[in-house]
Amino acid sequence: MKTIGIVDTTFARADMGAAAIDELKNYGTGYKVVRRTVPGIKDLPVAAKILLDEGCDIVMALGMPGSKPTDKMCAHEASTGIIAAQLMTGKHIIEVFVHEDEADEKKLAWLMEQRSREHARNAFDMIFKPERLVKNAGRGLRQGYEDVGPARER
Repeated sequence: MKTIGIVDTTFARADMGAAAIDELKNYGTGYKVVRRTVPGIKDLPVAAKILLDEGCDIVMALGMPGSKPTDKMCAHEASTGIIAAQLMTGKHIIEVFVHEDEADEKKLAWLMEQRSREHARNAFDMIFKPERLVKNAGRGLRQGYEDVGPARER
């Protein structure tokens, strides 16, 4: 049985992990989910790597970097760590970050949930239905906000 790992943070201002798991339940079957929660985004890479080493087929790393320059630097460091963990394991980690300044206060929780849900579908498709992703190549799809569309129609 395939396993999807979910790693989220206590720093995020919405329960991104719960949104991803809920979406997975509605999207497909034939897998199990393993969830871990860590304090902040710089803790995501090692937690994701541990899940991959323990047998997960793919991991989602969900977090919310703050809006200050230090937070943006921490997000970059976390991204670099996530990339390194993917290269060390030969498995994908879907990075799902929503920066605190991406949306106003009224829309932030919505964006965090929406992006988590859309990337959950991507994670599922990567291990079970890769042809869905191939079909959407070059379509200008975005997770969270409206799609921008292709630069030109096929």
